[in-house]
Amino acid sequence: MVDLFHLIGGSWPPAPREPECADYGSMSKHSTATMQRNSHNDRVKSANLIAHLAPDRRRIKSTSSNSPILSTEENQQKPKMIQEPKTVETGILVDVCSAEQRENVYDSPALGSPRAVAPIPKASVDILQDEIGVGSLVEVATDVDQHYYGVVRWIGIIDDTATAGVELEESVCGLGDGSRGGVQLFECASGRALFVPLPLCRRDARFRDTPPPDRPDLHHVQLSEQPECPVVPGVIPPLTSLGDLAGKNRGIQGHHNSCYLDATLFAMFTFTSVFDALLYRPPEPEDSPHYSEVQRVLREEIVNPLRKHGYVRADRVMKLRTLLERLSDVPGLTSEEKDPEEFLNGLVAQILRAEPFLKLSSGQEAFCYQLFVEKDEHVSLPTVQQLLEQSFATSGVKLSEVPAAFIIQMPRFGKQYKLYQRVMPSPLLDVTDLIEGLPRQCAVCGGLARWECAECARGAALDAAALCRACLRRAHSTRQHKATPLTVFEEYSSILESCPVPRVYMELFAVLCIETSHYVAFVKAGVGHDAPWCFFDSMADRKGERDGYNIPEIVSMKEVGAWLSEADPAPRAPPLARRLLADAYMCFYRSPDVAMYR
Repeated sequence: MVDLFHLIGGSWPPAPREPECADYGSMSKHSTATMQRNSHNDRVKSANLIAHLAPDRRRIKSTSSNSPILSTEENQQKPKMIQEPKTVETGILVDVCSAEQRENVYDSPALGSPRAVAPIPKASVDILQDEIGVGSLVEVATDVDQHYYGVVRWIGIIDDTATAGVELEESVCGLGDGSRGGVQLFECASGRALFVPLPLCRRDARFRDTPPPDRPDLHHVQLSEQPECPVVPGVIPPLTSLGDLAGKNRGIQGHHNSCYLDATLFAMFTFTSVFDALLYRPPEPEDSPHYSEVQRVLREEIVNPLRKHGYVRADRVMKLRTLLERLSDVPGLTSEEKDPEEFLNGLVAQILRAEPFLKLSSGQEAFCYQLFVEKDEHVSLPTVQQLLEQSFATSGVKLSEVPAAFIIQMPRFGKQYKLYQRVMPSPLLDVTDLIEGLPRQCAVCGGLARWECAECARGAALDAAALCRACLRRAHSTRQHKATPLTVFEEYSSILESCPVPRVYMELFAVLCIETSHYVAFVKAGVGHDAPWCFFDSMADRKGERDGYNIPEIVSMKEVGAWLSEADPAPRAPPLARRLLADAYMCFYRSPDVAMYR
């Protein structure tokens, strides 16, 4: 039995006010993924809690079992919390999972204290219970001016009382793992399962549907003129061709500086499944209690409608932005201009806790790779292949395995400064010489390389560093270079000595571009060299002024693949396609063979 008054360790401020609907960006951010209580709510610790009780509060006796039990006087007027839940608004959280709980015993962890409250109208309780279901984001208030947040995982009847099983964001001493009486009602980490009467749960005020600051009626203004955007459950595969997707009111509708997110999501999910593991990974005990809700919104309200109907309305995206704003440590995701890597960090790294896409030989892991190179004044149009090899040669690291997805940030800093005025995205990226442990070809004779000399490759392509034994002796006979041995699996060496060394390539499938703080995307609509491309802009046009809305557009660009194969496609390409070279910000590559096993 847990002693409530020994566990709380704090003073007794007035009962909490009715939670107000928070404005966007109003919550302070912390280094953790889940939201923490603001510091101004911290309580002053006190060794004697009973001394802080007001005279009109209930008197409590301590028994030999250290359980707080109501006195005889109190038993005569005890609140019917379990029998009459509709008369209770907030206050003591009853742990109804205790099999030995008696009617006049409150067996609860350190979450609050008993207090008398004014009854709320019956209609309000009915509405409250109708709104809350399994998966709802809720808060439970106590009279120590502290709110506990979590997700409803189970709803049922316990001791004739409608009860919610809530998985809290934070572990609390004395709570369990979702089991009651030996029956596992739901699963969560130990210390997070709270069983509480349903009327004590309210919608989490941090996630209430508040309209954005600059559109007071986002959910209702002229929605009749926009395409439908229903929730689409289930599994929807990516599109394999452009089909009739091109046109206006297609893609993801932009709103309030959302272009960074719109372009990134369109590139990641419309025509490829390389990132689909993010949509379907089952929750784990270490995940945030809001993991399933974030994943569901991403899958059923954005990705699936995009793949099935070709259109996602801005209010659907705003729901995801609001969740990320509250749960990640990236501020301003609902209103401010951001970059794609900030969005990826908030969603993929912090909330979805995905396995990093890149694993380096240095032991580091990352979701995208920033190119750091020195400018070569003799090169006016470098390729991504050249810049990537130069960056890896300079850093001295390798990839420890072939990635399923390779996201590369161009050598530019901020939205204005660019190291090169134009960069050519390589249609195929040869990563053979970037992977640690892969067999490599001798740069001189073409045989199986056994040695690598970084000094021999200085200023040249990375494959120039690989040499076989014979070529190493000849090349180093007059040089004072230091070569390092390459790892070669001997069981394959006899085959590779007589056969061409295979090369490993990754395919370009999307390019994010930025001009004057606005992101757009070029995306390949299919697989293969001949697959057509399309151009996507989430804010291509607009209808109305302040109370209007943006119109997204997808433009078919079938010849992008052919242009990228040319040495300099700018003179022949139309102005829109020239942005691929001048405004490239982030290139997305994929390895379909590797993605099958991830």
